[in-house]
Amino acid sequence: MPKLPFQPSLLHSLPTAGWALLVDPDKFEKTELTQRLNLAHRYACSAILIGSSTTQNPRAGRDLLLFLRTQTQLPCIQFPGPDNPLLPKADALLFLSLISGRNPEFLIGHQVKLAQEVAALHTEVISTGYILMDGGKETTAHRISNTAPIPSQDAELASNTALAAELLGMHLIYLDSGSGAKLPVQESVIRAAKSRVKLPIWVGGGLRNGEDMKKAWQAGANMLVIGNLGEENIKQLEDCLIHAMD
Repeated sequence: MPKLPFQPSLLHSLPTAGWALLVDPDKFEKTELTQRLNLAHRYACSAILIGSSTTQNPRAGRDLLLFLRTQTQLPCIQFPGPDNPLLPKADALLFLSLISGRNPEFLIGHQVKLAQEVAALHTEVISTGYILMDGGKETTAHRISNTAPIPSQDAELASNTALAAELLGMHLIYLDSGSGAKLPVQESVIRAAKSRVKLPIWVGGGLRNGEDMKKAWQAGANMLVIGNLGEENIKQLEDCLIHAMD
């Protein structure tokens, strides 16, 4: 039986206030992604996340990872949806439990089905308390999981959910308003979670300008995950990074 890496060294080697580039395997195009990677290197990106809520091509994730290995030395971390094939050569896997919802399949069902496969990966497994927040519109993550998000201003419920994850022994809190959200995770929510747990807090969804990013860092986010913004407009992404890091 392979030994599980219960102490995630890669996670703890990441900066206390960084950003990660999220790449959807079904959407990536080499020229466009190369441009985003150039920005990632120029503006101190911490990691590349690979994943999507759904996938059309089972080989897309592996093809993307192979391409990334030729372009960057940044750690590549899988952030999988329920039907994303696992990537044996990724540097780490976010092993998600959707703790904001009450759908047993996303709390523990999928995890049980994948347990042996995950244990055989011989890669770092990062147990992740995944908390969906209301971002002002229904997103794919909400539909696929068939769960209601936590209201955007309910910092008490969100922070108590994060605390429960810490008490259960999870390694990471991921606050997400979902891909394409109108609103980012609110500062009050990030601040409340940060005050209640010692775990790293990652924040994604709805981050559309440098001010959003700066406020999230100031509220205590350890990692900001940027996906749609980079896909939609490479110049806008650069402007946001310049503003956020000013």
